[in-house]
Amino acid sequence: MTADLPPTDPPRHKERRGNNAISPLRAALVLVGFVVVAVIFVAIGTRPSSSGGGATSGVTTTTPASGAATTTTVATTTTTLARSATSVQVANGSQGVDLATHYSSVLSAQGWATKPPLDATAQVASSSVYYASGQQEAAAAIATELKLSPAAVKPLTAAVPVTGAIGNDVVVVIGADLVDQAST
Repeated sequence: MTADLPPTDPPRHKERRGNNAISPLRAALVLVGFVVVAVIFVAIGTRPSSSGGGATSGVTTTTPASGAATTTTVATTTTTLARSATSVQVANGSQGVDLATHYSSVLSAQGWATKPPLDATAQVASSSVYYASGQQEAAAAIATELKLSPAAVKPLTAAVPVTGAIGNDVVVVIGADLVDQAST
């Protein structure tokens, strides 16, 4: 009599090989996931600091078909006028009463560092806002607040009809054109 051998299981190593192989679809998904995570980390690493004062920047990240991420950073700078650090002298160059005091109060209320009001050494028909070197932006802002045209903004020279004008950041000479505006 011959002994019956128990049936043998087929080798499992063939099945394992098929289950352990990474399909091309799975490999592509893993690669896409890696690229997305890499782009996110690059974008986070190139963000501007939120504690900055006057600069802003934009970040653009593109991912071409090759999968390599390209990041471009464009910085733009903005300036904020330090009104409280800008010395403003207001002088009355018209026949109106207390106009330098009135406009000094108006500008002071808007945060400008006004000096005690003065009378100009001459009468002027049109108001002007004179600026020292580097103070053109401040002078333009003051002219806008006083509803003066951009043509009223001029460089500060010794010819300005105000005694002691040199040494100020901005000098405002009130002319006859602002007399009526002060009463409204």
